Amino acid sequence: MPIAIYLGATGDLVLAELRDRRQFRQTGVIFAALGVVLHGLALSHAIDTPAGWDSNFINMLSLSALLVMGTLVVTAIATRSGEACMIALPGAALCVALQWLVPIEPLILGQLSTTARLHIISSLMAYSLLSIAAINALMLAAQDYALRHPRLVHRLEFLPPLAVIETIMFRLILGGWLLLTLSLASGMLFIDNLFAQHLVHKSALSILSWLLFGLLLLGRWRLGWRGRRAVRWTLIAMAVLVLAYFGSKLVLEVFLDRSWQAPPPG
Repeated sequence: MPIAIYLGATGDLVLAELRDRRQFRQTGVIFAALGVVLHGLALSHAIDTPAGWDSNFINMLSLSALLVMGTLVVTAIATRSGEACMIALPGAALCVALQWLVPIEPLILGQLSTTARLHIISSLMAYSLLSIAAINALMLAAQDYALRHPRLVHRLEFLPPLAVIETIMFRLILGGWLLLTLSLASGMLFIDNLFAQHLVHKSALSILSWLLFGLLLLGRWRLGWRGRRAVRWTLIAMAVLVLAYFGSKLVLEVFLDRSWQAPPPG
């Protein structure tokens, strides 16, 4: 059900932009909000098992998509615009579909310490905020391209001004970077052995992404970076973070059938 509603919302929002009809935009956002509610219900059932929380690769991917969509829907309702939702909705539908179509072994988390919970929550929140920043970067790139090709300008009249999108993007990056800092700091406290827990690649890529986002913020503050340079840095840093969060998790759990949890002693 969430898949059909997400795709229906995408269709409504696309029609709203192509035909400039406000009612399509409103129904699109309403459908997106309904999809988020149903997605959350389905995901809670999948994650919360009698044995404990199932944090397998697909569940965590779907949870991240849910957080992104929830944030975008709230923003769309507040600003009466659904352009960012239109970009994210097909991906959210795909994540829900993967839960139904791809069989995967459960990864049950045992009793977690407060530090481990803080790490997981801050990681998901950082990923969500930075994902939305990347969506803003895509809208910024599209608008910049249209401005350089006058025949396309009217196609993007529904988007906010470049300066507004850029300001929102950097605010999201700052918030996501601070949460990523908290995630990395808390992660260092509960890691026992990087190699035994198979966290070397994830840690290295996460730190690299943190550095890239940090340098982007520094370049914005000291050198006034903006436009295409900011877009490139944002998308590259986000790609590295995706590899850190889900690329390593995909390889570890799906292809190697291993877990990040350290093996029991002895």
